[in-house]
Amino acid sequence: MKNLGLKFIALLLAIALWIFVSAPRREEVRERIVTASLSLVGVPSYLVITTPDIPSSVSVRVRGRKSDLRALASQSLEASADLSAINQSGEVEITLRSQHINVPENIEIVSISPNKVRFRVEQLRQRAVSIRPFLVGDPPAGYIIGEATAEPSLALVSGPASQVMKLNEVATERIIMTGRTSTFVQPAAVVSDSPLVRVISPQTTQVTVPVLAEVGPVAPATTGTTTTSTTSTQ
Repeated sequence: MKNLGLKFIALLLAIALWIFVSAPRREEVRERIVTASLSLVGVPSYLVITTPDIPSSVSVRVRGRKSDLRALASQSLEASADLSAINQSGEVEITLRSQHINVPENIEIVSISPNKVRFRVEQLRQRAVSIRPFLVGDPPAGYIIGEATAEPSLALVSGPASQVMKLNEVATERIIMTGRTSTFVQPAAVVSDSPLVRVISPQTTQVTVPVLAEVGPVAPATTGTTTTSTTSTQ
């Protein structure tokens, strides 16, 4: 009987330990919809995705214990699909599965929406095209703009074959002509209008813009007339 107190304390500790260990198992299981950003990785270097409206995120229905779902709310989820197996241009469809989502092991993925992503990939092409100085505005009255030139005059661009093969030129950034009264040389960045076409080189070019004083109309020459008086002798 002298160890009865110690046995009772040990029993209380065992009960407390059981409650602590089994509490998560008895916790209520719930479902919740969370958002995961969509990332397409591993695209081969000779291909480019040309579809502009690929979703940037997907909705994921998850199931788990209330405390685990509460902790999940503070995490950044990502749906990542590896495209390294794609080896040619054309239409591509991928199916998103639970292994594509980075959730903890104690969270179950119930569904993903949308679970299919469709897009198009094209071969990358490079081409040399002309650089066009982009002049904006007009000089003051009495001045005219000559033919602007760029040096270098050609740029190497890279992009989807369908766009690059139709491209004949790229432009510089805006060059303001307002208030210009003399010829000037200005460095300007070379830019592309298409988000899928990249300027490889040069990144900048030197633009020479002739600004000349306007020559007015030439007045007609005045011809002097000599009048000869004739005196008649009667």
